Amino acid sequence: MAWNSRVNHVAPFRVMHLLEMAQAREAAGHDVIHLEVGEPDFATPAPVVAAGQQALATGKTRYTPAAGLPALREAIAGHYAEHFNASVDPARILVTPGASGALLLASQLLVETGDRVMMADPNYPCNRHFMALAGADVDAIPVGRDSGWQLDAALVERHWQPHTRLAMLASPSNPTGHTLSADALKAVFKAVAERGGEVLVDEIYQGLNYDDAPLSATSLSDDAFVVNSFSKYFGMTGWRLGWLVAPERAIEPLTRLAQNVFLAAPTPSQHAALAAFTPECRDILETQRATLKQRRQVLLEGLAQLGLAPDLPPQGAFYLWLDISRYSRDSQDFCERLLREENVAITPGIDFAVQGGEHHVRIAFTNDVERLEDAVVRITRFVSRL
Repeated sequence: MAWNSRVNHVAPFRVMHLLEMAQAREAAGHDVIHLEVGEPDFATPAPVVAAGQQALATGKTRYTPAAGLPALREAIAGHYAEHFNASVDPARILVTPGASGALLLASQLLVETGDRVMMADPNYPCNRHFMALAGADVDAIPVGRDSGWQLDAALVERHWQPHTRLAMLASPSNPTGHTLSADALKAVFKAVAERGGEVLVDEIYQGLNYDDAPLSATSLSDDAFVVNSFSKYFGMTGWRLGWLVAPERAIEPLTRLAQNVFLAAPTPSQHAALAAFTPECRDILETQRATLKQRRQVLLEGLAQLGLAPDLPPQGAFYLWLDISRYSRDSQDFCERLLREENVAITPGIDFAVQGGEHHVRIAFTNDVERLEDAVVRITRFVSRL
């Protein structure tokens, strides 16, 4: 039997191979430093855990409406109002099983066979794959220092094609950690609107900003589609909860899709997430953000001595995107050798970049400072032999 041909457009996530290798080395007794997976070592904040336990204990396990628990949609809207000065009607918010659920809804609504989608290269690979599964062709536009490692208005204008339907942005981005300013976002919105297209903004790492205040596209436009998640800033990776903010015109078809694709997001997770917006939880999350900022600085200083620090330090997320071309032009081999020889697990750039990924790697600063300093020592030892 022949499988759906669209599945052929979905590449394997190579970091999972590295993770399996790393786990096998740990099982064999090696001391492995994990900097490969995008999941910090922080536990879910205690208020969220307590709210989840209370939901289970009181039987809050039945289906919610497809668009999500009304109280949670209102809390998310309140979050936008309080922290981003954005007026978002709760009716424009759909709660989803992870940000992946939001991306699935958006891709199924916005594109079809023959459409083209524009996004930055490098980018989170699942963004490309969701669009390909919807039948669209993805134009991965190479970005670099000149555009702040982002898809800007000039690139949109230069690469827009007759069948381009959608421009997808990510701020802060994975894997580079770079952000778009308000002016840059407005310019992209204007360029896309002039061409009759739509904009989808990935804000999954929003809140994990280190140099400037976090920004949301919801404060600049009511017409953009915005994806967010409880996984990264809120520390709820395994709870599988995200959301999609959409224009009013799109809510009815998106709700129909949600009803049929996943029915509803996990109910206990939704009740738990209500606690994520309390002042007590906010204090915990901001302390964690300060810790990540410190970790970023430790890695930047240590890698600068090896000529590996990024040409433009990341403003957000918890990743560094490193050019290893002075040492290797094969990022998969570089990562596997680093793991075998020094027990440091990082991610090959070919997971994220269509062009140039073979001489880049991603490091996640998801371990404590002592372990990061040890990782720099091991990486220094490794590259000295190359």
